[in-house]
Amino acid sequence: MGKYFENVKKNFGFGCMRLPMNGNKVDDEQFIRMVDEFMANGFNYFDTARVYLGGESEKALKRCLTSRYPRESFVLTDKLSTECFETHEEIRPLFESQLEACGVDYFDFYLMHAQGARIYGKYKKCRAYETAFELKKEGKIRHVGLSFHDRAEVLDEMLTDYPEIELVQIQLNYVDFEDAAVQSKKVYDICRKHNKPIAVMEPVKGGSLVNLPQEAKDVFDALAGGSYASYALRFAAGFDGIMTVLSGMSDMEQMQDNIRTMKDFKPLDKNELEAVQKVCGIFRSMHLIPCTSCRYCIAGCPKKISIPDLFSCYNARTLYHDWNQGYYYRKVYTVNNGKASDCIKCGKCENICPQHLEIRSLLEDVAKEFEV
Repeated sequence: MGKYFENVKKNFGFGCMRLPMNGNKVDDEQFIRMVDEFMANGFNYFDTARVYLGGESEKALKRCLTSRYPRESFVLTDKLSTECFETHEEIRPLFESQLEACGVDYFDFYLMHAQGARIYGKYKKCRAYETAFELKKEGKIRHVGLSFHDRAEVLDEMLTDYPEIELVQIQLNYVDFEDAAVQSKKVYDICRKHNKPIAVMEPVKGGSLVNLPQEAKDVFDALAGGSYASYALRFAAGFDGIMTVLSGMSDMEQMQDNIRTMKDFKPLDKNELEAVQKVCGIFRSMHLIPCTSCRYCIAGCPKKISIPDLFSCYNARTLYHDWNQGYYYRKVYTVNNGKASDCIKCGKCENICPQHLEIRSLLEDVAKEFEV
């Protein structure tokens, strides 16, 4: 990956968007145990953002990681999210507040967050990239990068505009690799064209590649190998140019399983790759909603619809014919939040969705399933 990434130990990172929680607060006791297990096994890359867990992710990292370990022992990535600023003048104060929240005096990586054609103009107008490069010169950022959710040609434009970018974080998993909307393979190819190291997000697609339909489970079970998550992680980590693969882990069991997979990493062999292709075919045949539960869509919803949870109910009924999902829909997810039919079709959710889902139309499908 180049000499300047030598502090990144191994090819596995701790994504801090799905931490163990007690209500709206991070479960510090459990998170500390997970951090210690992660570090003890030779891993050291942590990824956060101001918008993760309503701002609690950064604070939890200060309590559970940065105040407990020497600064040079871990690698910390944070991001500039579009929801957090409107003008050039707001970027530096926001950045300084992120350093303070995380309890550090520099970030190893600072990424322009969730970049795509819709918000790129705002970042250019506000000189966000230029500000990050200035902060790098001041020693407050070691490496400037971007995380990306859009078409390959958009990334090509960005990396041409800003060749100084040192890292690109992309969504890559075996279901999305050939997907026409996510364009994982095409985006990966653009990163390679520009010779940019890659960090992978959503390798298990928000848990979808762990909670498999039975037909897909049978395919992997026949291999008598590792966990379902292990095949997804090894697929993502098996490509050239991958610096690290991030996993958002919310309990110790997930942590230990992933460590077993990645500590002595081996790419998928021919039989395993064939199994992955079979599972992709199964997913394509089921017409599931490809939501990763990133939850970016919820904050701006004027009707307070818990969109990912409603999509999860819909998928669970499709996958498992689980009629209990009707109870969860009526008695859990829509008690204090809007129903699918409450959508006023403002489109705010679609503007922010990394998967480019037609959410307004999909909510109509959910309403027909659970409200008729």
